[in-house]
Amino acid sequence: MTDAKTITIGDVMTKSVISVDAALTINETAKMMEDAKVGAVIVMEDNVPVGIVTDRDFAIKIAAHAYQITTPIKQIMSSPLFSINSDESVRIAADLMHERKIRKLPVIDDGNVVGIITATDIVNLPLRINTLK
Repeated sequence: MTDAKTITIGDVMTKSVISVDAALTINETAKMMEDAKVGAVIVMEDNVPVGIVTDRDFAIKIAAHAYQITTPIKQIMSSPLFSINSDESVRIAADLMHERKIRKLPVIDDGNVVGIITATDIVNLPLRINTLK
């Protein structure tokens, strides 16, 4: 990972990702996110990733619509789920995030969630490259 032109998503993604069942409540999901200290979870139905919920979804959607904490998390998830493969370049991820106005992008290989890349990961990339030189 020393040349910016050859850096892949797999080089910079966070491999630890939390997923939740679509039937979980908003409250249960928020507690999981707090315990794990993460800003996003992948929402699954029948072991298939179908959406994402971020801390921003909690701040905006719940307040705007006055959802009860017992509401299923599926109600506030962002869907369809935009994702990327781990072998794609960071530039492709940055372009997709910019086009779709998203800050967190799940990494999915062969139907399995293997990581997540965030706008912060991409912004911090030059710092990581410089420390490797």
